[in-house]
Amino acid sequence: MARSALLNVMVQAALKAGKSLSRDFGEVQNLQVSVKGPSDFVSQADLKAEKLVRDELLKARPTYGFLGEESEEIKGTDGAHRWIVDPLDGTTNFLHGIPQFAVSIALERNGEIVAGVIFNPATDELYTSEKGGGAFLNDRRIRVAARKVLSDSVVGCGIPHLGRGSHGKFLVELRHVMGEVAGVRRMGAAALDLAYVAAGRLDGFWEAGLSPWDMAAGLLMIREAGGFVSDMHGGTEMFDTGTVVAGNEYIRKELIEVIARPVPKN
Repeated sequence: MARSALLNVMVQAALKAGKSLSRDFGEVQNLQVSVKGPSDFVSQADLKAEKLVRDELLKARPTYGFLGEESEEIKGTDGAHRWIVDPLDGTTNFLHGIPQFAVSIALERNGEIVAGVIFNPATDELYTSEKGGGAFLNDRRIRVAARKVLSDSVVGCGIPHLGRGSHGKFLVELRHVMGEVAGVRRMGAAALDLAYVAAGRLDGFWEAGLSPWDMAAGLLMIREAGGFVSDMHGGTEMFDTGTVVAGNEYIRKELIEVIARPVPKN
């Protein structure tokens, strides 16, 4: 596949951060960690990866803004472009030695995501997309799955945990969804979950309580793979609401309807 100069910059930044994370992965017992919230750990590996990504991106495009999970937002001078970065999506997985984590980088132009990279260094899987150019996994074109009914589908989700999210609301959603699908999966890294939808591995996905860096690259990835994304109300306010529902046109629509069902009276 032919990549633009900007996408090449993003790929190189992701690979560099991924190499650093790979060196630290497996050494998690020796990492110095600090607590930034209940069950939400930030490691030296995380901070180091963000610095690597930030330095690489801002060296190539010094006028662009930068929004990352682990640092203060940098306002760009050009006013149009902003990098949106999660240097280690799936931090808890990483710290527990579970190889389901990723570097996620998106480029926003005038409020629209126009390029995305998601890289899992543990599996050496590199997902890339540019607006109008399709989505790729290790340079192979990917498409969302073609299943049209939930009963044939495996869907992913995020599960709120200690100190995060509305547990009761999620349990109602899960109760509705689990009775309609072939399987539900919770893998602990939203960026990769969205990439899995783009690659047809998951038929759909829903989650609340997300930040822009969790989903920016994945949203474009799914659209470029022929899929659809929305907030939980079917709108386009994913960043503002922190919610996302994704799949092909049939599965996303069905998921929204199932998730919105009222609490059963029994």
